[in-house]
Amino acid sequence: MAHNFAISRLLTDRQFWLVVVAGPFFWLSLYSSGTAVTGPDWVSENIMLFLQLALLYPVVEEMVFRGLVQEGLWKTRAGRLSIYCISMPNILTSILFTLFHFFNHSPAWAVAVIFPSLVFGYFRDRYNILIPSIILHIFYNAGYFFLFGN
Repeated sequence: MAHNFAISRLLTDRQFWLVVVAGPFFWLSLYSSGTAVTGPDWVSENIMLFLQLALLYPVVEEMVFRGLVQEGLWKTRAGRLSIYCISMPNILTSILFTLFHFFNHSPAWAVAVIFPSLVFGYFRDRYNILIPSIILHIFYNAGYFFLFGN
């Protein structure tokens, strides 16, 4: 029942929709910076890889980082601290999330994930459920990998 209330609240949340609308502007900025566009052709040839990158990885990453790590940090002293509207559990989780991206990404791309991670964590904190962060993570990954490949 609480999840239904949170989802109905999410559908009218201006901040959430602002982040959704920001996605295409982010992709446009990547395109403008000269990032190579691969387009949908690679997706049709690699549908299973696309589904992993766009669906599976975001769900697993959100469950681990926001569901386990961030939730666990809420139960510590760090859970009582925040910087502006960003909780310390979110900040610490986002740093860890960024560090894990160094394994499969260039340093610039690994560092770049800290901002969306903070946004995903903000919505996890705001609603106290994973659904908003999972939706945003899937949306951003799907758009990015659809346009720019793997």
